[in-house]
Amino acid sequence: MTQPEAHVFDDYREEGPLVSDVAARFAKIVGDANLLVGETIPPDYGHDEALTAVPQRPAYVARPRSAEEVAALLVCAGEHGVPVTARGSATGLSGAARPRPGGLVISFERMNAVLEIDADNHVAVVQPGITLADLDERTAATGLGYTVYPGELSATVGGNVGTNAGGMRAVKYGVTRHNVVGLQAVLPTGEIIRTGGKLAKISSGYDLTQLIIGSEGSLALVTEVTVKLHPRMPYGATVLAPFTSVDEVLRSVVKVIGSGLTPHILEYIDDRTLRAIGDHLDLDLGIRDAVRDSAAAYLMVALESRDKDRVQADVMELGGLLLDVGAMDAYVLEGTAAAKLVEAREKSFWTAKALGVDDIIDVVVPRAAMPEFLRRTEELVRSRDAVVAGCGHAGDGNVHLGLFCPDEEKRGRLLTEIFALGMELGGAISGEHGIGQTRSGYFLELEDPAKIALMRRIKASFDPAGILNPGILPAVEV
Repeated sequence: MTQPEAHVFDDYREEGPLVSDVAARFAKIVGDANLLVGETIPPDYGHDEALTAVPQRPAYVARPRSAEEVAALLVCAGEHGVPVTARGSATGLSGAARPRPGGLVISFERMNAVLEIDADNHVAVVQPGITLADLDERTAATGLGYTVYPGELSATVGGNVGTNAGGMRAVKYGVTRHNVVGLQAVLPTGEIIRTGGKLAKISSGYDLTQLIIGSEGSLALVTEVTVKLHPRMPYGATVLAPFTSVDEVLRSVVKVIGSGLTPHILEYIDDRTLRAIGDHLDLDLGIRDAVRDSAAAYLMVALESRDKDRVQADVMELGGLLLDVGAMDAYVLEGTAAAKLVEAREKSFWTAKALGVDDIIDVVVPRAAMPEFLRRTEELVRSRDAVVAGCGHAGDGNVHLGLFCPDEEKRGRLLTEIFALGMELGGAISGEHGIGQTRSGYFLELEDPAKIALMRRIKASFDPAGILNPGILPAVEV
């Protein structure tokens, strides 16, 4: 497997006069209290939640308060060849927030304000460091909300933008790029630009907003985000349907979506995963033992409406539909059971981590290809004496698998085969976690060389010195 490209910044690996001079310039920009250097940097700044990325302490951590301070930091870093990594809450799973040796982490923890809630235009203007939990709390009183929930409410909006995060509600509301209409961003040269705005549509030149979304901090650093807000629905219901095979679950998805019921959550959960999260979180869903013993996988469907009777009618229709397509039963989760199951599904990564999972896969394929992808993946995994368990966003083809394969070399070969299979079926290596440092080598090995070359040219146009998050995506040589 091709290894991720790396930039070497030898002058900054050890403490010395040059490092001290650079630190003094950074401190002048953000203030002494907001610059951490060397051994004073807490370990948390050296990693995100990627399972296979070894933590790396940066040389500097700066905590700016404004776009102008970010711009000044980037100008200084560019002049001295210091690699720069942006950081929100570092809840990512691909190593994109892991700093480089001798590098600068720009942490957006102090840029965490809601600048405006515009209820008339259904948008909010926020700084990148605000968490999803805080934004949800701030918008609640308006009856509106930001609908991207990638499974961790301590994640930041800026982190969502960096990875084009999705989550369970993407089947109805879309992923980050469908919910961000404007950005303020700082280029590595120190220029501050604005893209998009409070606009429903735009057709004027290149769409720089969409280019920056998902670029994992490799093109520009986002300092302000304009997000769409959607009305909150007061009524909802969640149905859990067990099936005797994963194939049956996934084939039922086509019927659910084709029914016009428009669920806002449509997830499959295999039996291994549901048992694990149930045991880990002491979750009792009231499923009969006979059903639990026969079920191979489950479909979770959540419906919502502003009308209570409409929800009840939709639940009745959904239950009948699921039984018609082969479900063993259809449970309408009562009381807090639905909220607990959604929360448990969102925290499935932490359950897998507690059980010793070796890697997490988030391949995305066309929705109709999910049964074949999962069947052939299971065959590959079994042939390597490994184990997978998982769940996924059945409504949009995003498969989340925990891979248990301790042998690093064997795991690398297996991941290459799984990623290649996903691409063969018309999919991509990552549906929402991003490429980061942990997937860069696979990406370079399996992706179209012409596309890689184009991405390198785009990267060079934005970041000619190659200082922004080197080592992820197809980094430009400098």
